[in-house]
Amino acid sequence: MAQSDMFSLEPNSFTSLEEVIKALKRMKDDPLADAGTNIVISRGNPNAKLLIIGEAPGPEENIKGKPFVGRAGQMLDKVLQAANFDPEKDVYITNSVFRMPPGADGKPFRTPTDKEIDYYRPYVFEIIRLIDPLVILLTGNVACQSVLGKTGITGLRGKWTQIEERRIMPIFHPSYLLRSPARGPGSPKALMWEDIREVRRKYNELTQT
Repeated sequence: MAQSDMFSLEPNSFTSLEEVIKALKRMKDDPLADAGTNIVISRGNPNAKLLIIGEAPGPEENIKGKPFVGRAGQMLDKVLQAANFDPEKDVYITNSVFRMPPGADGKPFRTPTDKEIDYYRPYVFEIIRLIDPLVILLTGNVACQSVLGKTGITGLRGKWTQIEERRIMPIFHPSYLLRSPARGPGSPKALMWEDIREVRRKYNELTQT
């Protein structure tokens, strides 16, 4: 399968983003339907040319109903603002998995399973098709698995993939930056700064042509 065919494998199921959102909100037979957690879909500007795809909602997102609204979301907003992106006007943010997978052994949530990622992938691809961004950022391994079918964020981060007319870059999940406070050369925060500057450069190149 050529990568250029990735977003065209299935007949287009929806004619608008609103239809996708309504379908997601009505889901009752998805793998996490019995988890007792809420559907969390998106925030930001649906007309933006920069799309960020996260992993799955955490506890804060589950409560507030929007992705990246906890500490990781605050970190993401700071990263975007450092590159002169307005998180509400210049960016649309969605998830790879639309419910919080409940945790065990005292943990509030867990990493999504392959089955869960696979189930929600067609909705992710429909959001990509309908938003039609120029640049897509994949935050962490779950987003990379969903969109690129790959994991190994340390090796994938900072590298561009082109699918159709879209440029896709994996980046560290902002929660990883919160767990890694070092700022020296080669640190996760330093690498993220390199990546977001490159994103800004590519974004400017694509939007000014």
